[in-house]
Amino acid sequence: MGDATRRRRLFASISLSALILGLNTTAKAETSEEEIRALRAQVEQLTRTVNKLMAVQAENSADAKAAKKQANQAEAQAAQAKATAADARAKAHVASIPGLGDIDSNGHRFLERKPGKDITFYTPGGGITAYGQFDVSLDAATKNAKSGPVAPDGSTPVGNFGWMPDISTNISYLGVRGFQRLPMHDFNFVYQFEAGIDISVTPGDRQDNSKLANGVNGALFSRNSYIGLASGQWGAIKIGKTDAPYKNSTAAFNPFVGTWGDYAVVMGNSGGDNRVEFGTRLSHSIWYESPNWSGLQFNVLFSPGQTRNNDSSNIPQGEPDCSGGNDPTSGGNTLISCSDGAFNNAVSANISYTNGPLYMTAATEWHQNVNRQSDLAGAYGVPFLPPGGVPSGQNCSAFLGFGTNPGVAQQQCLQDVANEWAAKAGIMYQFATRTTIGGIVEYLHRDVPGDLAFQNERTRWGTWLVVSQELNPLDSVYFGWAHAFRSPGNPGQHNDSTLVTDNGAAFGPNQNQADMVTAEWKHKFSDNLIWYSQVAATFNGPDAHYDLGAGGRSVVTDCHDAATAPGGLTSTPHCWTGTTLVGVSSGLQWRF
Repeated sequence: MGDATRRRRLFASISLSALILGLNTTAKAETSEEEIRALRAQVEQLTRTVNKLMAVQAENSADAKAAKKQANQAEAQAAQAKATAADARAKAHVASIPGLGDIDSNGHRFLERKPGKDITFYTPGGGITAYGQFDVSLDAATKNAKSGPVAPDGSTPVGNFGWMPDISTNISYLGVRGFQRLPMHDFNFVYQFEAGIDISVTPGDRQDNSKLANGVNGALFSRNSYIGLASGQWGAIKIGKTDAPYKNSTAAFNPFVGTWGDYAVVMGNSGGDNRVEFGTRLSHSIWYESPNWSGLQFNVLFSPGQTRNNDSSNIPQGEPDCSGGNDPTSGGNTLISCSDGAFNNAVSANISYTNGPLYMTAATEWHQNVNRQSDLAGAYGVPFLPPGGVPSGQNCSAFLGFGTNPGVAQQQCLQDVANEWAAKAGIMYQFATRTTIGGIVEYLHRDVPGDLAFQNERTRWGTWLVVSQELNPLDSVYFGWAHAFRSPGNPGQHNDSTLVTDNGAAFGPNQNQADMVTAEWKHKFSDNLIWYSQVAATFNGPDAHYDLGAGGRSVVTDCHDAATAPGGLTSTPHCWTGTTLVGVSSGLQWRF
């Protein structure tokens, strides 16, 4: 029996005794004075006892509350100690895994989420960030919004050359990037691995009616991926594959990237096709990125050719396609080799200056021994198979017997492997009205001798103007205009090969200037979800064949019709010059 219970029973007994005593006193009025005094003394004694017991009880109650509070505090401390012990056991487990050791000096757990908008997790001595972009659009486009075209023999395009709807995946990818601090060093290990995503189409070899390539967009890791070392003091050295500095230098001038009106329809695009020779990703590369010195920054990249042939006619070792992205049998290549724009070594560099709303840049890129012998084979009509039935092979012996002067065609074939380079300068400024204006001037050049000038469509000037206006925090509008100037020559296409050289090679006039204009409206549903709508048009000169959608769309609109053009060795694609292409598009882009 506890003290509290005993005190309650004693108090009840005393109270009951006092009550009985009072009743007896009332009933026996005749009791003597002495007895009354004695009873009063007993009552007073009992009262003092009760008061004393009540004081003790109050004191014990306060002690009980204090004890309860102490017990609660002890319980909380025990829970904290338990959690600390569990955390210590987790850290001990992580530390026992080979290669992990201590996570970091702040005690973050392995792959613990870092606060903030980015999807970043702590790793031993560093962090890793997941990122991505998903972009799908509903479109329609026509390859010719005016009458024609017509070939010299009176033929017209085969198949649907007019409006056609499509659903396109536009530059969609998933990737991770991160860093790890290196003890005893003032630089970090850095890495990035990025894979393309085909949302609306089936991943596989890329093939259309003018091109066949073995690269798989959805493969790991098909896009910009590298490892390297980086420091805030001396910059970064990286190795892998990446968009070249020449391309990246003016990326901010291209709000239409991955759409019909991407500026790559003209800028960096020396032939008017969808390949964009000087706006590409360069594989097997090593590059340096400088730190930012008060707004000044530069980058330089080198990509070895990795091909045994000096004429770049072999597939680079370790790659699935010719440099430039084509399979050797792409687009009816009669030489069955990397002779449709493949190159050897490449160098790309840029320098930029940023000061608040002002951005300026200059860039250059050089491709060594670019092989364009297939253009010459088309000009002379070199067949797939010579009279003996043996494939014509990968050298200029296929040109023997062609032309009016013996040996001239073969000599021109040997000369049709030449260096190509590009240079551009751009300036952009954002005004206080949230209006941004930017412009680029670009020069492309191919080093070929005078006897090949008739087919040199790779040397020309180009310009780009872009204007954007933020209407409100959610809506913006954009306008772009690209112009391609004439080139010295034109290898000729299906409907304009109307001229002939003294040696019997067919070619076309050089009225190959073109304009591409585009307008777009973008609406933000949130910081990372955008709805866009766009219209774009390319106005080709009589001998030009610039396209729509170059630079990243899975669906492009080019100059070819549907005549026997599967994209492989037996392809005979018909490219029609002088057309006006128009495309409309509306899509969603989500980034994280």
